[in-house]
Amino acid sequence: MRIFSDLGDPQTVNRARDETWRRTLWSNLADAGLTLAWVPDALGGAGADLADGFEVIGISGRYASPVPVAETLLAGWLLSRARISVPAGMLTVSPFRPRDTLLMSADGKVSGRARGIPFGRETGHVAVLADAPGGARVCLFEAKSCRVGEGKTLAGDPMGDVTFENATPIASAAAPEGLDRSKLMMMGAAIRAVETAGALQTVLRLSTEYANERVAFGKPIGKFQAVQHNLARLAGEASAAMAAAGSAAEAIASIEADPARFDDGIFLEVASARIRSAEAATEGAAIAHQVFGAIGFTKEHILHRFTMRMLSWRDDFGNESRWALDLGNRIAAKGADEFWPTVSAR
Repeated sequence: MRIFSDLGDPQTVNRARDETWRRTLWSNLADAGLTLAWVPDALGGAGADLADGFEVIGISGRYASPVPVAETLLAGWLLSRARISVPAGMLTVSPFRPRDTLLMSADGKVSGRARGIPFGRETGHVAVLADAPGGARVCLFEAKSCRVGEGKTLAGDPMGDVTFENATPIASAAAPEGLDRSKLMMMGAAIRAVETAGALQTVLRLSTEYANERVAFGKPIGKFQAVQHNLARLAGEASAAMAAAGSAAEAIASIEADPARFDDGIFLEVASARIRSAEAATEGAAIAHQVFGAIGFTKEHILHRFTMRMLSWRDDFGNESRWALDLGNRIAAKGADEFWPTVSAR
């Protein structure tokens, strides 16, 4: 947390005139081994537990850090599952959407288009999960070997479509048993839920502090019942997101993120966290901006750095509507008799 607070403080970042702070922040995170926490020592990483990596992601969310910490961690996890050495520097992952498919031909070349890849133009490498004739394969590409579109998220972070046109990976290996696109989406969804929960903690703190400082009609606005009610609602949303995201992260950490062990119980945890954290982001952002009287939308204020990222994260790895539909279909397929045992088992 010290690195984020010293080098990535949102107020300092908001006032920065150039991007020097980003390079400094990333360099210190990388030197501390935090960006490759999920990569074993033998493959160039820090060899930390999954729980430690989720803690880093949560802290990154609390600072609305506009560097690809989560994306690099996930890329490292994906590559290390296939025993591919992980390069230094910023990484991102493809695909990022449930319906996007990348195909590897018999001669080892990958084609396809992946939408909404974050930090695609800024990262040196892209970790890819591609469908191949003999089963899924994990590949590593240099970003410059792909065609990366220009775009930005709601928060202004780099984002674009990545097109692979008979691209040759610099490394490729068969994915381990059980690792497919749906499992990658589950890991990504859990990561975004943890980030969102972290951001909501800061949004709640900022809103509470402002309500106690802003004076209207002779007293702090936090003394008015309507504002107190809104702050209580915001606290409830933040707490719900933290509980759901924490439970999902703990469940994944307990199985060491072995894709073959991503059973219905893990799916239930991740889907619940994804749905609840996205709902909390929507409600929490609206409440916070109402407390601030909408000044949080201005560039000079830091609130938008958190709310805009929370809102943009909702679409990554499948939005809440898709996860709710998948969860409903899976529960319905089990039948009425299995509904309560499935829910109560978690």
